[in-house]
Amino acid sequence: MAEYTSDSNEALCLSLVRSKDDADLLEGSERNIIAEFNPKFTYPIFGEEEKIYGYEDLEIQLKFASGSLQQYLRINYSSKLSGAGSKVADDVEGTLYKFIPADYLKNEEEFQKRVDKDATSFKPLGKKIYSYARPAASAAKGKGKGKAAAGKGFATVSEDDEDAVVYEVYWANWETPGFREYHRRMQLFVLLYIEGGSYIQEDEDKWEFVVLFEKRRRRDEARTPVYHFVGYSSLYSFYCWPDKVRLRLSQFVIAGPYQSQGHGAALYKAIYEYTVARDGIAELTVEDPSEAFEDLRDKCDLRMLFRQREFMTEAYGLSEDFAMDGTDEVPAAIARPPAGKGKLGPPTEKEWAERWRKKLKIAGRQFHRLIEMLVLRSLPPDDAKLMRAYRLQVKERIFRFNYEILSQLEKEERIEKLEETFASVRDDYRRILGLVE
Repeated sequence: MAEYTSDSNEALCLSLVRSKDDADLLEGSERNIIAEFNPKFTYPIFGEEEKIYGYEDLEIQLKFASGSLQQYLRINYSSKLSGAGSKVADDVEGTLYKFIPADYLKNEEEFQKRVDKDATSFKPLGKKIYSYARPAASAAKGKGKGKAAAGKGFATVSEDDEDAVVYEVYWANWETPGFREYHRRMQLFVLLYIEGGSYIQEDEDKWEFVVLFEKRRRRDEARTPVYHFVGYSSLYSFYCWPDKVRLRLSQFVIAGPYQSQGHGAALYKAIYEYTVARDGIAELTVEDPSEAFEDLRDKCDLRMLFRQREFMTEAYGLSEDFAMDGTDEVPAAIARPPAGKGKLGPPTEKEWAERWRKKLKIAGRQFHRLIEMLVLRSLPPDDAKLMRAYRLQVKERIFRFNYEILSQLEKEERIEKLEETFASVRDDYRRILGLVE
């Protein structure tokens, strides 16, 4: 009875719903923001096989008011199995009920009224910590407005531009009025987009959150701003001897319609800059990152280092300051840096690297990887002495990080495994550097 078995990833249709006034502002590809989209995962809700049994032509419509995230649920199907025993249909609504707030709506007209009301009454919760702007499609079309961000193709404009779409990042925690209820609405995206994602415990008070919103102004006389949810990250603080905390990035999610548009990088940048600005934080770490997030983190961290004038001057032994143009583009002076003349070496001066690591609040393993990438980009492939020094530096870190496993191997096997790992790491560094430069 295959016709009564549905793929839950395909059956669950999500949408971020705007009022008509706000939807009408969208043009061209922007309208994808309000189109239906599917989750990446549903196994935390419907089981490992991601199958729903007992319905033909099943469609689960789960809609969110684009700002307040008030939810609406409707379940459609052409036929449903009925009866007793093993052939009874799965309880779709009863299953979803365990994962979404109990105040979801089932009347579409009532939901649309709520969307219209929330459009102008909803405001982000917490403290604004970061913002950036992009030109609206209506402004960019045919006007040549906006400056393309280097290598990424995303145009930027002044936030004061009348046609700018501004993106704002807000920090909040459990003590922020109303945030606990708002978090219960947005946390579903963690299950749907993060492999292995799970809900966090609300009784743990060390959680803090950073939420990204799109702010788009209406064309009315008051130029009314309306906010729309884009994504968020949850962070947890741990004690760090002697008198600071280590901030761990735990969950990081961008809603489907906003993915692959540079918003993830912007959210990470906001988190990092806010971390550096806070005296009580020793470093920012990441919990079990996916490969995609590791790439995003590496690219953002490398671009940040490229903009650190003092660091780069010392790193490559430059004789004079290099020009900054205010973009993420690699400054011309370090596009082809000299090899082996600065603190980077190889080998890299350890005390110098540790001083900068602490100043930039980057976790140890991540900072050493970034250092290794910066060294690699300057190495001439025909300089055997520098290449050997570099290889030994990378292998030393790999050995320390994997000591328990590697120390159990015979010497010849250990040497072979280290060389194999080094080659893999070097190739991946080259791939990442190619994404940045």
